[in-house]
Amino acid sequence: MPSLDRRHFLGALGALLTSPLTSNLAHAAASGLTLGSAHSFSWEWLQKQAQERAQHPFQAPVSPDQSIVDRIDWDAHGRIHFNMDNALFADGPGNYAIAFFHPGKFFPYPVRMFRLDQSIDDTHSATLMREVLFDKHLFDMPADSPAQQLNHPAGFAGFRIQESLHGSGPDWHNNDWAAFLGASYFRAIGDEYQYGISARGVAVNVVTKDQKEEFPLFTHFYFEPPQAGSRELSVYALLEGPSLTGAYHFRLRRETGVLMEVETDLYVRRDIARFGLAPMTSMYWFSDKDKAFQVDWRPQVHDSDGLALWTGANEHIWRPLINPAGIEISYFADENPKGFGLLQRDRKFDDYLDAVHYERRPSLWIEPLSPWGKGTVQLVELHTEEELYDNMVAMWVPATPARAGSHHHLHYRLYWQAEEPFPSPLARCVATRIGRGGESAHRPAGVHKFEVEFKGVELARLPLGSNPEAVITVTRGRILSSATEAVPNGQPDLWRTLFDLGEVSGPDPVEIRLFLKHGGDTLSETWLYHYLPS
Repeated sequence: MPSLDRRHFLGALGALLTSPLTSNLAHAAASGLTLGSAHSFSWEWLQKQAQERAQHPFQAPVSPDQSIVDRIDWDAHGRIHFNMDNALFADGPGNYAIAFFHPGKFFPYPVRMFRLDQSIDDTHSATLMREVLFDKHLFDMPADSPAQQLNHPAGFAGFRIQESLHGSGPDWHNNDWAAFLGASYFRAIGDEYQYGISARGVAVNVVTKDQKEEFPLFTHFYFEPPQAGSRELSVYALLEGPSLTGAYHFRLRRETGVLMEVETDLYVRRDIARFGLAPMTSMYWFSDKDKAFQVDWRPQVHDSDGLALWTGANEHIWRPLINPAGIEISYFADENPKGFGLLQRDRKFDDYLDAVHYERRPSLWIEPLSPWGKGTVQLVELHTEEELYDNMVAMWVPATPARAGSHHHLHYRLYWQAEEPFPSPLARCVATRIGRGGESAHRPAGVHKFEVEFKGVELARLPLGSNPEAVITVTRGRILSSATEAVPNGQPDLWRTLFDLGEVSGPDPVEIRLFLKHGGDTLSETWLYHYLPS
């Protein structure tokens, strides 16, 4: 199974809720799962459930015995394994079986799982849901595991989608390609068969002054049996939190990487200060541009190294990530953006030298499938001194405030893969380096040198003897010198700009903007940098 990474999941987790159900038919699954009574299901019913629940205060989740769950720490949880003979859809239909996670210290609350099936009679067809009932005997665990002591209301903590039951790919028993575990977090592997960055159903009050961040919970999941031979799987979800509820429809498709189409209706219970839609969270500790001396033996440690933006005005932007001393929030105003994502552009093993293979971590790109209107892509960067925790958040925050009683619909697609799905035809930034300014004979105090590299066919096509022009702007300080040249390694499509930034007084950030042009033609994407004076 691909590693679920070394970092703990953040936040509160699933809750046990009661559905208004009407039928008494029980069903035992052939795989060994026990299914509960059958009741009607539809997307419209789920939307109504979310809307009606939003009219009432959030009910605190009912959890198993906390003293027992707290003993199921990271190591103990790693020794509990779902028995794949009991996987949902292990006998078909379709290509993909569903395995379930046991609760533990970092995801203690039960999440209800339902199988959907079509019922057809002489007059009509209907979709029926049956709950997959939790049983600790579905799991293999040591005899002395604390999990042996859990009783009602213990339940599943989440689920994962296994690789194809058919074909010559990875063994489906031991390999999965998507996982939903912890609050509203979910992840998928890319084309390098690695987990890394996470997405979230919604982000509520991330780093706000007067309101504490909330972690709404996916409390119910509904699995539609996949079609025979199909690469797709359809999953519905109900989300609840103190400030909102939501109905979600996920269409997941296993390609070279993973595609997910998400449609959601969100219903706000109370005013939300920072309403983050299509959020993603990743880890950035350091890269070669900002590594401190002897902080770690590895050259770089990060799951993502930059934020990419494709704006509604058709500008492509690259913003390298930083690890600030405290908290930094950057705002990128836009209208109907074409997409954004946290990417891992550095794909060389020698730049990490780590057996967890950071060079294989997937990038995650968000593509709106409907107009999003006005708002901002917001990037929240938190300080970290370890790789254990996700400290980067990127999300869309609409200009319209999320007020109590409001309804918000969103439709978008997520691409989990190594490369961004819609690369700019222009040269892209491939490296950012920072050092002391000046030259070896004279290095003035307070001056820093930036080296930014761009690679692309537009640079290789430059007329012989001509150089691109670097267009550089700064919000504070002054550019003291700049030069653009081909990187002296014989690659005609690789150029760099070197410039010195000085006369910066005070600790406030400096926003730097740079792109290359030749004559009236833009040659590169726009490089942005959030520079924090030392």
